[in-house]
Amino acid sequence: MKFVQIIGFETERLEEMQQLLQEAGQRNAGRTDGPTHRMLLKDRDKPNHYLALLEFDSYDEAMRNSEDPETGKLAEQLAALSVGERVYTNCDVLESGELK
Repeated sequence: MKFVQIIGFETERLEEMQQLLQEAGQRNAGRTDGPTHRMLLKDRDKPNHYLALLEFDSYDEAMRNSEDPETGKLAEQLAALSVGERVYTNCDVLESGELK
């Protein structure tokens, strides 16, 4: 079953975060594990509030990714650019599809 992790966070340093994520993506190019899709959302009602959605093939795959030392290092770097605590929501995907 597909699995999605949603990470809610606040930052005033989004461009720096995006640079770190781009560099991590380049380092991980060609990997067969890890997230299969990602999406970054900006909250229109709360300035500097964002949601990152990461899709994995399964919950187990997401947990393996979380245990990867490189993932931990990236998480620490992103946390340093965040304001306050990040909020994690773990979801099993029951249904998904294109509407148009």
